[in-house]
Amino acid sequence: MWNPDAYLSFADDRGRPFHELLARVGAVTPRRVVDLGCGPGNLTATLARRWPAAAIEAWDSSPQMVAAARQRGIAAHLGDVRDWTPRPDIDVVVSNATLHWVPDHAALLTRWVRELPAGAWLAVGVPGNFDAPSHRAVRELVASRTWADALADTAFGALPVDGATGYAELLADAGCRVDAWETTYVHVLAGEHAVLRWLSGTTLRPVRERLDDDGWQRFRRDLIPLLDAAYPPRADGTTLFPFRRIFVVAQV
Repeated sequence: MWNPDAYLSFADDRGRPFHELLARVGAVTPRRVVDLGCGPGNLTATLARRWPAAAIEAWDSSPQMVAAARQRGIAAHLGDVRDWTPRPDIDVVVSNATLHWVPDHAALLTRWVRELPAGAWLAVGVPGNFDAPSHRAVRELVASRTWADALADTAFGALPVDGATGYAELLADAGCRVDAWETTYVHVLAGEHAVLRWLSGTTLRPVRERLDDDGWQRFRRDLIPLLDAAYPPRADGTTLFPFRRIFVVAQV
């Protein structure tokens, strides 16, 4: 279950990649703009400000996120992005920090390209930090003797995204004009156990879903020293958290 409040606790840091992704989209007067994986809708709202004449369409698979987006006045739809099909008037598709949750999303991207009208823009951003110390610490703890039984089959072992070159090749082979890049942000996080709070809003969601409240608190306590060793808090109370992201913008 997604928690919109936990996700939004780092709204500025999570929002910056979205804005930098959209800056490379060259659409001027799109008819319809779609945000697939809209989350709580705070970033979807910026699409309407950039393209005020466009119809804005938003989708997310989380009822909690859809409810939060609707509270912002966004007509968000509840649904799996794998079931979404482009309408003939769609000129921009945005999917930020979503497709890494989708198995075989490379096939999904190529299907969207086939179904989108000529000239449409597809903008995708995914995290690329699945081999970072934070994720290695989570996988280590999930596989430990203490937690292996309770968290068996929790999906942390795979690296579910490609690099920028891989996405560029995929979409160029599908006939698109492609712009792809990677960026490592160094987030300056404030407060105690900041990396844990960041992970609690996204990466640790599968763990939270498997554990009751007591188990969740115990898991968090076991993870704290691993994260503190990987990301030592600074004397000023901040923590530096490098985070790699992968971007691709393609025009059909």
